[in-house]
Amino acid sequence: MWRELITDFLRDLNTQRTRAFLTILAITWGTIAVVLLLSFGEGLGNQMTNGLLNAGNQIMILYGGETGMPYEGVPKGRPIRLEEEDAELLRAAIPAIDFVSPQYRANVRLTVGRNSMNTECEGVNPSFEEMRRMYPAAGGRFLNAIDMIQQRRVLVLGAEIAKELFGDQDPIGKTLILETTPFTVVGILQAKIQTSMNNGPDARRAIMPYSTLRTMYGRTHVNSIVVHPATPPLQEEVKREIFRVLARKYHFNPEDERGLFIWDFIENAKMNRKITIGVTMFLFGVGFLTLLIAGVGVANVMYVVVKERTREIGIRMAVGARRSHILAQFIIEALLIAFIGGALGMLFCWGVVSFVRTLPSNDGVMQFFGRPVFSPGTMLLTASLLALIGLLAGFFPARRAASVDPVESLRYE
Repeated sequence: MWRELITDFLRDLNTQRTRAFLTILAITWGTIAVVLLLSFGEGLGNQMTNGLLNAGNQIMILYGGETGMPYEGVPKGRPIRLEEEDAELLRAAIPAIDFVSPQYRANVRLTVGRNSMNTECEGVNPSFEEMRRMYPAAGGRFLNAIDMIQQRRVLVLGAEIAKELFGDQDPIGKTLILETTPFTVVGILQAKIQTSMNNGPDARRAIMPYSTLRTMYGRTHVNSIVVHPATPPLQEEVKREIFRVLARKYHFNPEDERGLFIWDFIENAKMNRKITIGVTMFLFGVGFLTLLIAGVGVANVMYVVVKERTREIGIRMAVGARRSHILAQFIIEALLIAFIGGALGMLFCWGVVSFVRTLPSNDGVMQFFGRPVFSPGTMLLTASLLALIGLLAGFFPARRAASVDPVESLRYE
């Protein structure tokens, strides 16, 4: 039976080459639309997520605020100024926090020979490397505990700043002047894409030990405190505990949301995922409609085939062919057309995605759109759609063919 079905299918293709070619081409184009849109959509979503994590790896940045409620006889409007010791207080009091760092900021002037520039400088601790994905390039390092204890005059530079100050030289181990004080460069940050930032990208930032910056500038209050929950699900618990602990120290109502301001990257990541899902669904909808139109074309072709072969169908039924055989014949022909077109479309998409993934991703359009992903999930979804469309495109014409009256069919020429 299967051999006869395949033989009939090949005979039809050979008899109506132009029609078969256009039908398969329509399915191929529909498959290309679905797969490429999903592949590039997934790549864009991954790049957006990665860019957000590069700005803040599931962290919360805590700023002092201004009380919005009277408390213990003190009127509202009292400023809350965070201190360096608050970072250790939070770490000790809240077990759900695994990393925390005080954060000082200063606008500094860096000079190397005749090259000079102003930039943002942050004073932080070694945990900042993981919390902000500030990974050093090969040959360098980030800050360490000894740098903090000894208040070393060391700097980690963003890649763009290092390039402007040192040109083609290797900056590691070189000395530069920060204001009027010599500092040693111990690391250069790896280039990365950021979809969110605070006072500029990390590529244009200088990093030093927080103890060094505090001593140089005589700071008594930190600009902010960076907190990293052990796991994202602990986010809300950590927020509540932060308000509870600091409200007890600074004497404000723990329910007073204006007392502290928290920039929550975890919440931003959740919103980013929702946006990514929305974009993916939209792109899938566009591709699916294209493939659906191609499926309608297959159904129309199968109706034409049924009409052309009405006499043949009647003869087969007259000599004993069952209704199920007739149904199977046209359904399988529709499925074969769908899968041949789908296979050609997937092969083309695999080639396009493979080529695009070889392009440099650190500059130009690819830096923002990311690398497309030809994932098994996309292939499985597309194959399922092809099977569904082929089945529907073949079923209704097949049902019409199976309902042919053998006597009436012999009248067709």
